[in-house]
Amino acid sequence: MWFIFALMSAVFAALTSILAKIGIDGVNSNLATAVRTVVVVIMAWGMVFLTNAQNGIMEISRKSWLFLILSGLATGASWLCYYRALQIGEASKVVPIDKLSVVITLVLAFVFLHEEFTMKSLIGCVLIGIGTMVMVL
Repeated sequence: MWFIFALMSAVFAALTSILAKIGIDGVNSNLATAVRTVVVVIMAWGMVFLTNAQNGIMEISRKSWLFLILSGLATGASWLCYYRALQIGEASKVVPIDKLSVVITLVLAFVFLHEEFTMKSLIGCVLIGIGTMVMVL
């Protein structure tokens, strides 16, 4: 089931890029990010209430709060940079560079989460890096 959700995430991320590139025309990138963020907040809280998960908010530990807040700040910074890059660059070049986050995530997961970094992971990272450079240059 995780694979289906991951695949759907990729499809929606692709749509996000195309829709954002069209929608950001003539709009300040920070303002566009704020509008998008409001929509995401409404949608996320809607899902919380739809699934009756709101009662779990009191059970969130301090550590989880800290890391969820830090993750939110990283997401915000990522979105601000992404929208600015998308506004001034071509989607076909911005998106592959943004997807280098896959390589960075694998390295950070190895360093901080002590996840396994296999030869297959290394080859995948190298191929993603090479593929990104081919698409951008």
